[in-house]
Amino acid sequence: TSGKMDKPLISHHLVDSDGSLAEAPSEVPKVGILGSGDFARSLATRLVGSGFSVVVGSRNPKRMAGLFPSAARVTLQEEAVGSPEVIFVAMFREHYSTLCGLSDQLAGKILVDVSNPTEREHLQHHQSNAEYLASLFPTCAVVKAFNVISAWTLQSGPRDGNRQVPICSDQSEAKRTVLEMVRAMGFTPVDMGSLASAREVEAMPLRLFPGWKVPALLALGLFIFFYAYNFVRDVLEPYVQEGKNKFYKLPVFVVNTTLPCVAYVLLSLVYLPGVLAAALQLRRGTKYQRFPDWLDHWLQHRKQIGLLSFFCAALHALYSLCLPLRRSHRYDLVNLAVKQVLTNKSHLWNEEEVWRMEIYLSLGVLALGMLSLLAVTSLPSIANSLNWREFSFVQSTLGFVALVLSTLHTLTYGWTRAFEESRYKFFLPPTFTLTLLVPCVIILAKGLFLLPCISRRLTKIRRGWEKDGSIRFTLPVDHALAQKTSHV
Repeated sequence: TSGKMDKPLISHHLVDSDGSLAEAPSEVPKVGILGSGDFARSLATRLVGSGFSVVVGSRNPKRMAGLFPSAARVTLQEEAVGSPEVIFVAMFREHYSTLCGLSDQLAGKILVDVSNPTEREHLQHHQSNAEYLASLFPTCAVVKAFNVISAWTLQSGPRDGNRQVPICSDQSEAKRTVLEMVRAMGFTPVDMGSLASAREVEAMPLRLFPGWKVPALLALGLFIFFYAYNFVRDVLEPYVQEGKNKFYKLPVFVVNTTLPCVAYVLLSLVYLPGVLAAALQLRRGTKYQRFPDWLDHWLQHRKQIGLLSFFCAALHALYSLCLPLRRSHRYDLVNLAVKQVLTNKSHLWNEEEVWRMEIYLSLGVLALGMLSLLAVTSLPSIANSLNWREFSFVQSTLGFVALVLSTLHTLTYGWTRAFEESRYKFFLPPTFTLTLLVPCVIILAKGLFLLPCISRRLTKIRRGWEKDGSIRFTLPVDHALAQKTSHV
Protein backbone atom coordinates (compact mmCIF):
# COMPACT_ATOMS: atom_id res chain seq x y z
CA THR A 1 0.00 0.00 0.00
CA SER A 2 1.50 3.30 -1.10
CA GLY A 3 0.64 6.59 0.52
CA LYS A 4 1.93 9.19 2.91
CA MET A 5 2.92 6.53 5.42
CA ASP A 6 5.36 5.04 2.89
CA LYS A 7 7.41 8.22 2.58
CA PRO A 8 10.24 8.67 5.07
CA LEU A 9 9.82 11.81 7.12
CA ILE A 10 13.58 12.25 7.46
CA SER A 11 16.41 11.01 5.31
CA HIS A 12 19.43 8.96 6.34
CA HIS A 13 21.19 12.29 6.95
CA LEU A 14 19.74 13.08 10.34
CA VAL A 15 19.69 16.27 12.34
CA ASP A 16 21.83 15.85 15.43
CA SER A 17 21.12 17.57 18.74
CA ASP A 18 23.44 20.45 17.88
CA GLY A 19 21.66 21.16 14.59
CA SER A 20 24.27 19.50 12.38
CA LEU A 21 23.67 16.60 10.02
CA ALA A 22 24.45 13.20 11.46
CA GLU A 23 24.59 9.90 9.59
CA ALA A 24 22.47 7.02 10.83
CA PRO A 25 24.61 4.24 12.25
CA SER A 26 26.06 2.06 9.50
CA GLU A 27 25.11 -1.07 11.39
CA VAL A 28 21.87 -0.73 13.28
CA PRO A 29 20.04 -3.57 14.99
CA LYS A 30 16.75 -4.73 13.64
CA VAL A 31 14.01 -3.08 15.68
CA GLY A 32 10.79 -4.74 16.76
CA ILE A 33 7.52 -3.13 17.81
CA LEU A 34 4.86 -4.94 19.82
CA GLY A 35 1.56 -3.15 19.28
CA SER A 36 -0.38 -1.71 16.35
CA GLY A 37 -1.94 1.46 17.73
CA ASP A 38 -1.46 5.07 16.64
CA PHE A 39 1.81 5.48 18.51
CA ALA A 40 3.18 2.19 17.13
CA ARG A 41 2.40 3.32 13.56
CA SER A 42 4.05 6.71 14.07
CA LEU A 43 7.06 5.06 15.73
CA ALA A 44 7.42 2.61 12.83
CA THR A 45 7.25 5.47 10.32
CA ARG A 46 9.95 7.40 12.17
CA LEU A 47 12.21 4.36 12.53
CA VAL A 48 11.86 3.43 8.84
CA GLY A 49 12.62 7.02 7.84
CA SER A 50 15.70 6.94 10.07
CA GLY A 51 17.09 3.91 8.29
CA PHE A 52 16.14 1.15 10.72
CA SER A 53 14.79 -2.25 9.78
CA VAL A 54 11.39 -2.53 11.47
CA VAL A 55 9.26 -5.58 12.18
CA VAL A 56 5.87 -5.12 13.85
CA GLY A 57 4.18 -7.76 15.96
CA SER A 58 0.38 -7.71 15.91
CA ARG A 59 -2.41 -10.07 16.91
CA ASN A 60 -4.06 -9.43 13.55
CA PRO A 61 -1.24 -8.69 11.06
CA LYS A 62 -3.37 -9.01 7.91
CA ARG A 63 -5.77 -6.27 9.01
CA MET A 64 -3.03 -3.97 10.33
CA ALA A 65 -0.47 -4.33 7.54
CA GLY A 66 -2.03 -1.62 5.39
CA LEU A 67 -1.71 0.98 8.17
CA PHE A 68 2.07 0.69 8.47
CA PRO A 69 4.82 1.81 6.05
CA SER A 70 5.47 -0.71 3.30
CA ALA A 71 9.10 -0.98 4.45
CA ALA A 72 7.97 -2.28 7.84
CA ARG A 73 7.12 -5.97 8.04
CA VAL A 74 3.92 -6.70 9.97
CA THR A 75 3.67 -10.22 11.35
CA LEU A 76 2.57 -12.17 14.40
CA GLN A 77 4.05 -11.26 17.78
CA GLU A 78 5.85 -14.61 18.05
CA GLU A 79 7.71 -14.00 14.80
CA ALA A 80 8.34 -10.29 15.47
CA VAL A 81 10.40 -10.89 18.62
CA GLY A 82 12.71 -13.47 17.07
CA SER A 83 15.52 -11.53 15.41
CA PRO A 84 15.40 -7.91 16.78
CA GLU A 85 17.58 -7.11 19.76
CA VAL A 86 15.63 -3.94 20.59
CA ILE A 87 11.86 -4.25 20.96
CA PHE A 88 9.47 -1.36 21.62
CA VAL A 89 6.53 -2.34 23.82
CA ALA A 90 3.77 -0.04 22.54
CA MET A 91 0.80 -1.29 24.51
CA PHE A 92 -1.06 -0.49 27.70
CA ARG A 93 0.02 -1.78 31.10
CA GLU A 94 -2.92 -4.18 31.43
CA HIS A 95 -1.80 -5.97 28.27
CA TYR A 96 1.76 -6.66 29.46
CA SER A 97 0.70 -10.01 30.90
CA THR A 98 -0.32 -11.23 27.43
CA LEU A 99 3.36 -11.23 26.51
CA CYS A 100 4.36 -13.65 29.24
CA GLY A 101 4.09 -16.52 26.76
CA LEU A 102 7.01 -14.95 24.86
CA SER A 103 9.34 -14.91 27.88
CA ASP A 104 11.77 -17.42 26.40
CA GLN A 105 12.08 -15.56 23.08
CA LEU A 106 12.43 -12.19 24.84
CA ALA A 107 15.19 -13.34 27.18
CA GLY A 108 18.29 -11.15 26.91
CA LYS A 109 16.62 -8.55 24.67
CA ILE A 110 16.13 -4.82 25.26
CA LEU A 111 12.51 -3.85 25.94
CA VAL A 112 11.72 -0.16 25.46
CA ASP A 113 8.59 0.82 27.40
CA VAL A 114 6.84 3.78 25.75
CA SER A 115 3.57 3.63 27.71
CA ASN A 116 1.98 6.31 29.85
CA PRO A 117 -0.42 5.76 32.75
CA THR A 118 -3.51 7.84 33.28
CA GLU A 119 -3.53 10.18 36.25
CA ARG A 120 -5.72 7.74 38.17
CA GLU A 121 -3.43 4.82 37.34
CA HIS A 122 -0.36 6.82 38.35
CA LEU A 123 -1.86 7.44 41.79
CA GLN A 124 -3.21 3.91 42.11
CA HIS A 125 -0.02 2.00 41.29
CA HIS A 126 3.07 2.46 43.43
CA GLN A 127 5.17 0.81 40.72
CA SER A 128 5.82 2.52 37.37
CA ASN A 129 4.82 0.80 34.13
CA ALA A 130 8.47 0.21 33.26
CA GLU A 131 9.24 -1.32 36.65
CA TYR A 132 6.17 -3.54 36.34
CA LEU A 133 7.34 -4.66 32.90
CA ALA A 134 10.79 -5.41 34.32
CA SER A 135 9.24 -7.52 37.07
CA LEU A 136 7.40 -9.61 34.47
CA PHE A 137 10.52 -10.09 32.35
CA PRO A 138 13.52 -10.26 34.73
CA THR A 139 15.78 -11.67 32.00
CA CYS A 140 15.26 -8.58 29.80
CA ALA A 141 16.85 -5.13 29.97
CA VAL A 142 13.97 -2.68 30.31
CA VAL A 143 14.46 0.93 29.19
CA LYS A 144 11.93 3.73 29.68
CA ALA A 145 11.89 6.15 26.73
CA PHE A 146 9.72 8.05 24.23
CA ASN A 147 6.73 8.35 26.58
CA VAL A 148 6.89 12.18 26.50
CA ILE A 149 6.85 12.27 22.69
CA SER A 150 3.46 12.34 20.98
CA ALA A 151 2.56 10.37 17.88
CA TRP A 152 2.24 13.66 15.99
CA THR A 153 5.76 14.71 16.97
CA LEU A 154 7.14 11.39 15.79
CA GLN A 155 5.57 11.90 12.37
CA SER A 156 6.16 15.64 11.93
CA GLY A 157 9.68 15.67 13.33
CA PRO A 158 11.35 17.16 16.42
CA ARG A 159 11.17 20.73 15.09
CA ASP A 160 7.40 20.75 15.69
CA GLY A 161 7.61 19.36 19.21
CA ASN A 162 9.86 18.78 22.13
CA ARG A 163 13.24 17.37 21.06
CA GLN A 164 14.13 15.96 24.46
CA VAL A 165 13.56 12.27 25.23
CA PRO A 166 14.11 11.29 28.91
CA ILE A 167 15.63 7.80 29.22
CA CYS A 168 16.20 5.64 32.28
CA SER A 169 17.29 2.05 32.84
CA ASP A 170 19.22 -0.15 35.26
CA GLN A 171 21.29 -1.59 32.40
CA SER A 172 23.92 0.87 31.18
CA GLU A 173 24.61 -0.98 27.92
CA ALA A 174 20.92 -1.13 27.03
CA LYS A 175 20.56 2.54 27.89
CA ARG A 176 23.51 3.41 25.65
CA THR A 177 21.94 1.51 22.74
CA VAL A 178 18.65 3.40 23.09
CA LEU A 179 20.51 6.72 23.48
CA GLU A 180 22.15 6.14 20.10
CA MET A 181 18.80 5.28 18.54
CA VAL A 182 17.24 8.47 19.91
CA ARG A 183 20.02 10.56 18.38
CA ALA A 184 19.69 8.72 15.08
CA MET A 185 15.98 9.58 15.02
CA GLY A 186 16.77 13.30 15.38
CA PHE A 187 15.87 13.75 19.04
CA THR A 188 17.94 14.74 22.07
CA PRO A 189 18.31 12.03 24.73
CA VAL A 190 18.31 12.99 28.41
CA ASP A 191 19.76 10.43 30.81
CA MET A 192 17.48 10.25 33.86
CA GLY A 193 19.46 7.53 35.65
CA SER A 194 18.17 4.20 36.89
CA LEU A 195 14.77 2.64 36.28
CA ALA A 196 13.63 3.98 39.65
CA SER A 197 13.26 7.35 37.85
CA ALA A 198 10.65 5.85 35.53
CA ARG A 199 7.82 6.94 37.82
CA GLU A 200 9.00 10.54 37.56
CA VAL A 201 9.41 10.23 33.79
CA GLU A 202 5.89 8.79 33.46
CA ALA A 203 4.51 11.71 35.50
CA MET A 204 5.88 14.29 33.04
CA PRO A 205 3.04 14.02 30.47
CA LEU A 206 0.47 14.19 33.29
CA ARG A 207 1.54 17.64 34.39
CA LEU A 208 -0.66 20.45 33.13
CA PHE A 209 1.29 23.72 33.31
CA PRO A 210 2.80 22.97 36.75
CA GLY A 211 4.56 26.33 36.91
CA TRP A 212 1.36 28.23 36.12
CA LYS A 213 -0.96 26.85 38.78
CA VAL A 214 -0.13 29.32 41.56
CA PRO A 215 0.13 32.41 39.28
CA ALA A 216 -3.16 31.50 37.56
CA LEU A 217 -4.95 31.05 40.89
CA LEU A 218 -3.46 34.35 42.07
CA ALA A 219 -4.70 36.17 38.96
CA LEU A 220 -8.13 34.55 39.25
CA GLY A 221 -8.38 35.50 42.92
CA LEU A 222 -7.45 39.12 42.17
CA PHE A 223 -9.96 39.24 39.30
CA ILE A 224 -12.80 37.92 41.48
CA PHE A 225 -11.96 40.39 44.27
CA PHE A 226 -11.75 43.47 42.06
CA TYR A 227 -14.76 42.43 39.97
CA ALA A 228 -16.88 42.07 43.12
CA TYR A 229 -15.51 45.37 44.45
CA ASN A 230 -16.34 47.22 41.21
CA PHE A 231 -19.75 45.53 41.05
CA VAL A 232 -20.62 46.87 44.49
CA ARG A 233 -19.44 50.38 43.65
CA ASP A 234 -20.61 50.81 40.04
CA VAL A 235 -23.71 48.61 39.83
CA LEU A 236 -25.10 47.77 43.25
CA GLU A 237 -24.69 51.21 44.84
CA PRO A 238 -26.67 53.12 42.14
CA TYR A 239 -29.39 50.45 42.29
CA VAL A 240 -29.75 50.63 46.09
CA GLN A 241 -29.28 54.36 46.57
CA GLU A 242 -30.96 55.78 43.46
CA GLY A 243 -32.93 52.89 41.99
CA LYS A 244 -30.95 53.00 38.73
CA ASN A 245 -30.49 49.77 36.79
CA LYS A 246 -26.81 49.57 35.85
CA PHE A 247 -26.57 45.81 35.47
CA TYR A 248 -25.87 46.17 31.75
CA LYS A 249 -22.34 47.25 32.76
CA LEU A 250 -21.41 43.78 34.00
CA PRO A 251 -20.20 42.21 30.70
CA VAL A 252 -17.93 45.01 29.45
CA PHE A 253 -17.61 48.06 31.70
CA VAL A 254 -17.03 46.23 35.01
CA VAL A 255 -14.69 43.74 33.34
CA ASN A 256 -12.74 46.60 31.77
CA THR A 257 -12.35 48.37 35.10
CA THR A 258 -11.25 45.11 36.72
CA LEU A 259 -8.60 44.02 34.19
CA PRO A 260 -6.22 46.99 34.66
CA CYS A 261 -6.39 46.52 38.44
CA VAL A 262 -5.38 42.88 38.09
CA ALA A 263 -2.64 43.69 35.56
CA TYR A 264 -1.22 46.49 37.72
CA VAL A 265 -1.17 44.46 40.93
CA LEU A 266 0.36 41.44 39.15
CA LEU A 267 3.09 43.63 37.68
CA SER A 268 3.90 44.99 41.13
CA LEU A 269 4.02 41.43 42.49
CA VAL A 270 6.72 40.64 39.92
CA TYR A 271 9.11 43.15 41.49
CA LEU A 272 8.03 42.97 45.14
CA PRO A 273 9.94 39.70 45.90
CA GLY A 274 13.14 41.26 44.55
CA VAL A 275 12.71 44.14 47.00
CA LEU A 276 12.02 41.73 49.85
CA ALA A 277 15.06 39.63 48.93
CA ALA A 278 17.31 42.71 48.87
CA ALA A 279 15.96 43.88 52.23
CA LEU A 280 16.54 40.42 53.69
CA GLN A 281 20.14 40.38 52.45
CA LEU A 282 20.74 43.82 53.94
CA ARG A 283 19.32 42.71 57.27
CA ARG A 284 21.32 39.48 57.37
CA GLY A 285 24.46 41.06 55.97
CA THR A 286 25.16 38.04 53.75
CA LYS A 287 23.95 36.32 50.62
CA TYR A 288 24.91 32.84 51.85
CA GLN A 289 21.65 32.11 53.65
CA ARG A 290 18.66 30.60 51.92
CA PHE A 291 15.55 32.66 51.42
CA PRO A 292 12.35 31.38 53.05
CA ASP A 293 10.58 28.79 50.91
CA TRP A 294 7.63 31.08 50.19
CA LEU A 295 9.96 33.82 48.92
CA ASP A 296 12.01 31.34 46.89
CA HIS A 297 8.87 30.00 45.17
CA TRP A 298 7.65 33.54 44.62
CA LEU A 299 10.90 34.46 42.87
CA GLN A 300 10.61 31.38 40.64
CA HIS A 301 7.07 32.33 39.51
CA ARG A 302 7.86 35.91 38.48
CA LYS A 303 7.93 35.10 34.76
CA GLN A 304 4.45 33.56 34.80
CA ILE A 305 3.05 36.41 36.90
CA GLY A 306 4.52 38.95 34.48
CA LEU A 307 3.03 37.22 31.44
CA LEU A 308 -0.39 37.12 33.11
CA SER A 309 -0.02 40.83 33.85
CA PHE A 310 0.66 41.48 30.16
CA PHE A 311 -2.32 39.29 29.20
CA CYS A 312 -4.69 41.30 31.42
CA ALA A 313 -3.24 44.61 30.18
CA ALA A 314 -3.71 43.54 26.54
CA LEU A 315 -7.32 42.53 27.26
CA HIS A 316 -7.86 45.90 28.95
CA ALA A 317 -6.65 47.68 25.80
CA LEU A 318 -9.01 45.64 23.61
CA TYR A 319 -11.97 46.18 25.92
CA SER A 320 -11.24 49.91 25.98
CA LEU A 321 -11.39 50.01 22.18
CA CYS A 322 -14.80 48.32 22.36
CA LEU A 323 -16.31 50.85 24.79
CA PRO A 324 -17.44 53.35 22.10
CA LEU A 325 -19.10 50.50 20.17
CA ARG A 326 -21.59 49.76 22.93
CA ARG A 327 -25.21 50.79 22.38
CA SER A 328 -25.34 52.26 25.90
CA HIS A 329 -22.43 54.55 25.04
CA ARG A 330 -24.27 55.84 21.96
CA TYR A 331 -27.37 56.54 24.04
CA ASP A 332 -25.25 58.45 26.54
CA LEU A 333 -23.80 60.60 23.73
CA VAL A 334 -27.27 61.35 22.37
CA ASN A 335 -28.59 62.19 25.84
CA LEU A 336 -25.60 64.46 26.47
CA ALA A 337 -26.21 66.27 23.17
CA VAL A 338 -29.90 66.75 23.98
CA LYS A 339 -29.04 67.98 27.46
CA GLN A 340 -26.56 70.45 25.98
CA VAL A 341 -29.20 71.77 23.59
CA LEU A 342 -31.78 72.15 26.36
CA THR A 343 -29.34 74.07 28.54
CA ASN A 344 -28.40 76.22 25.53
CA LYS A 345 -24.71 75.36 25.73
CA SER A 346 -23.00 75.70 22.36
CA HIS A 347 -19.47 74.85 23.46
CA LEU A 348 -18.51 72.14 25.96
CA TRP A 349 -14.80 72.08 26.81
CA ASN A 350 -12.86 71.33 29.98
CA GLU A 351 -9.19 72.11 29.53
CA GLU A 352 -8.09 70.16 32.61
CA GLU A 353 -10.01 67.03 31.60
CA VAL A 354 -8.69 67.23 28.05
CA TRP A 355 -5.09 67.33 29.23
CA ARG A 356 -5.71 64.61 31.81
CA MET A 357 -7.11 62.19 29.23
CA GLU A 358 -4.34 62.93 26.72
CA ILE A 359 -1.65 62.20 29.30
CA TYR A 360 -3.58 59.22 30.67
CA LEU A 361 -3.88 57.54 27.26
CA SER A 362 -0.28 58.27 26.29
CA LEU A 363 1.08 56.76 29.51
CA GLY A 364 -1.15 53.72 29.07
CA VAL A 365 0.14 53.07 25.55
CA LEU A 366 3.75 53.44 26.71
CA ALA A 367 3.19 51.09 29.65
CA LEU A 368 1.57 48.47 27.39
CA GLY A 369 4.47 48.82 24.95
CA MET A 370 6.97 48.18 27.73
CA LEU A 371 4.99 45.16 28.91
CA SER A 372 4.96 43.83 25.35
CA LEU A 373 8.74 44.11 25.22
CA LEU A 374 9.05 42.24 28.52
CA ALA A 375 6.71 39.49 27.28
CA VAL A 376 8.55 39.04 23.99
CA THR A 377 12.00 38.84 25.61
CA SER A 378 10.73 36.20 28.05
CA LEU A 379 10.20 33.78 25.14
CA PRO A 380 12.98 31.17 25.08
CA SER A 381 13.82 31.83 21.43
CA ILE A 382 14.37 35.54 22.14
CA ALA A 383 15.90 35.14 25.59
CA ASN A 384 18.52 32.72 24.25
CA SER A 385 19.70 35.35 21.76
CA LEU A 386 20.45 37.86 24.54
CA ASN A 387 23.42 37.85 26.87
CA TRP A 388 22.84 38.08 30.60
CA ARG A 389 23.38 41.84 30.79
CA GLU A 390 20.92 42.52 27.96
CA PHE A 391 18.30 40.19 29.45
CA SER A 392 18.73 41.71 32.92
CA PHE A 393 18.45 45.24 31.50
CA VAL A 394 15.17 44.44 29.75
CA GLN A 395 13.56 42.44 32.54
CA SER A 396 14.82 44.49 35.48
CA THR A 397 15.43 48.07 34.34
CA LEU A 398 12.79 48.35 31.62
CA GLY A 399 10.40 46.32 33.79
CA PHE A 400 10.75 48.87 36.56
CA VAL A 401 10.16 51.63 33.99
CA ALA A 402 6.95 49.81 32.99
CA LEU A 403 5.88 49.78 36.64
CA VAL A 404 6.55 53.53 36.96
CA LEU A 405 4.62 54.27 33.74
CA SER A 406 1.72 52.13 34.98
CA THR A 407 1.75 54.04 38.26
CA LEU A 408 1.64 57.39 36.45
CA HIS A 409 -1.11 56.02 34.21
CA THR A 410 -3.13 55.09 37.30
CA LEU A 411 -2.50 58.43 39.00
CA THR A 412 -3.63 60.43 35.97
CA TYR A 413 -6.73 58.24 35.78
CA GLY A 414 -7.56 58.97 39.42
CA TRP A 415 -6.45 62.62 39.38
CA THR A 416 -8.43 64.29 42.20
CA ARG A 417 -11.08 61.60 42.54
CA ALA A 418 -9.50 60.20 45.68
CA PHE A 419 -10.28 63.48 47.45
CA GLU A 420 -13.91 63.78 46.31
CA GLU A 421 -16.48 62.59 48.82
CA SER A 422 -18.91 61.51 46.09
CA ARG A 423 -16.40 58.91 44.88
CA TYR A 424 -16.64 56.95 48.13
CA LYS A 425 -19.67 54.77 47.38
CA PHE A 426 -20.87 52.71 50.32
CA PHE A 427 -17.88 54.32 52.05
CA LEU A 428 -15.60 52.29 49.76
CA PRO A 429 -12.63 54.21 48.26
CA PRO A 430 -12.13 54.27 44.49
CA THR A 431 -10.64 51.06 43.14
CA PHE A 432 -7.45 52.66 41.83
CA THR A 433 -6.49 53.75 45.36
CA LEU A 434 -6.29 50.09 46.42
CA THR A 435 -3.96 49.19 43.57
CA LEU A 436 -1.49 52.00 44.28
CA LEU A 437 -0.33 50.73 47.68
CA VAL A 438 2.09 47.95 46.67
CA PRO A 439 3.59 49.69 43.57
CA CYS A 440 4.28 52.87 45.54
CA VAL A 441 6.04 50.85 48.24
CA ILE A 442 8.18 49.15 45.57
CA ILE A 443 9.09 52.45 43.88
CA LEU A 444 9.97 54.01 47.23
CA ALA A 445 12.11 51.00 48.20
CA LYS A 446 13.89 51.03 44.84
CA GLY A 447 14.64 54.70 45.38
CA LEU A 448 16.11 53.96 48.80
CA PHE A 449 18.26 51.18 47.34
CA LEU A 450 19.77 53.73 44.94
CA LEU A 451 21.15 55.78 47.82
CA PRO A 452 24.97 55.43 47.83
CA CYS A 453 25.17 54.16 51.43
CA ILE A 454 22.65 51.37 50.78
CA SER A 455 23.65 50.66 47.19
CA ARG A 456 27.33 50.12 48.06
CA ARG A 457 26.47 47.82 50.95
CA LEU A 458 24.08 45.75 48.84
CA THR A 459 26.66 45.46 46.07
CA LYS A 460 29.32 44.27 48.54
CA ILE A 461 26.95 41.64 49.95
CA ARG A 462 26.11 40.32 46.47
CA ARG A 463 29.84 40.08 45.71
CA GLY A 464 30.40 37.82 48.73
CA TRP A 465 31.02 40.21 51.63
CA GLU A 466 29.57 39.21 55.00
CA LYS A 467 28.77 41.50 57.90
CA ASP A 468 29.92 39.38 60.83
CA GLY A 469 31.78 36.68 58.98
CA SER A 470 35.45 36.19 58.29
CA ILE A 471 37.30 33.48 56.44
CA ARG A 472 39.54 31.47 58.76
CA PHE A 473 42.30 29.14 57.60
CA THR A 474 43.87 26.40 59.70
CA LEU A 475 47.63 26.49 59.24
CA PRO A 476 49.37 23.18 58.49
CA VAL A 477 51.26 21.56 61.34
CA ASP A 478 54.31 21.01 59.15
CA HIS A 479 56.36 24.22 59.30
CA ALA A 480 57.88 23.58 55.88
CA LEU A 481 54.44 23.15 54.37
CA ALA A 482 53.31 26.29 56.15
CA GLN A 483 56.08 28.25 54.45
CA LYS A 484 54.71 27.22 51.07
CA THR A 485 51.13 28.17 51.94
CA SER A 486 50.00 31.50 50.55
CA HIS A 487 48.00 33.71 52.89
CA VAL A 488 45.04 35.79 51.81
